[in-house]
Amino acid sequence: MRALLIASSLLILAGCASTGASTSALKPAATIDAARFYTGTWYEIGRRPMSLTDGCVAGGTTYTPRGGDKVTVLDFCRAGSPAGRLKTIGGPARIMDPGTNAKLHVSYRVFGLFRIPRDYWVLERADDYSWFISADPRFHDLWIYTRDPQPSPAQVAKLVERAKALGYDTQLLEFPATGS
Repeated sequence: MRALLIASSLLILAGCASTGASTSALKPAATIDAARFYTGTWYEIGRRPMSLTDGCVAGGTTYTPRGGDKVTVLDFCRAGSPAGRLKTIGGPARIMDPGTNAKLHVSYRVFGLFRIPRDYWVLERADDYSWFISADPRFHDLWIYTRDPQPSPAQVAKLVERAKALGYDTQLLEFPATGS
């Protein structure tokens, strides 16, 4: 019983811990054209480390519209190197804020049986839809995506600065190898 109380207390404290970003200042991006944004492939350029993506490189997300506020999401990466084994996870998604279209709820399917729900907020995007920065609603996880699988070092530096301006500790970002 004591161990259960300690574990519960630790979980509560972890939930209250600061993420490095001022959550009161963060909000989803301005209106997103869902047909333009949630269509095609985006390439992962930078991310906060997490066990799920350990060893993943050349990653990205492909969105396929299903009509209305529904989208199919397929996340992918390569194991170890851009030529490594392809790893994927995907599932149905729903735009949670129709009209603004910056909040997405994904129900990932593992082995077709297990559901892993995740919410993502687009915090900032390019006017020409060439890049975006997203986070989870707790503003702990952070991702930087571009339409170009290999953006220039100057472009990556610019996007890291934008993430830093949002309040993130960008020293925590990792930049996995990209594909071509």
